[in-house]
Amino acid sequence: MATTAQVLFRGAASLTNTTLYTTPSNTTAVITNIVVSNTSATPLTFTINLNGTAILSAVSIAANSSAFFDLKQVLPAGQVLSGSASAVSVNFSISGVQIV
Repeated sequence: MATTAQVLFRGAASLTNTTLYTTPSNTTAVITNIVVSNTSATPLTFTINLNGTAILSAVSIAANSSAFFDLKQVLPAGQVLSGSASAVSVNFSISGVQIV
């Protein structure tokens, strides 16, 4: 069984719930941390879902700031990490490991 550290998603948020990562077949992913940054001059909100269940729902993030979330959430093969924000000036950086 090989365990590999991975960037699961890095980029701008979408205004609608969008798939950020899908666990490949024969693989288990573990999300280890999420960094959310707001590059605008106004407070914004974001949501992160694991297989359709919100784990961070409509969380407010201050203007020109970042929020850091350390966690250990398992995503078996085929499950989806998705998210959205109130503006595209919110960026997600999501890291974890893949176990094959």
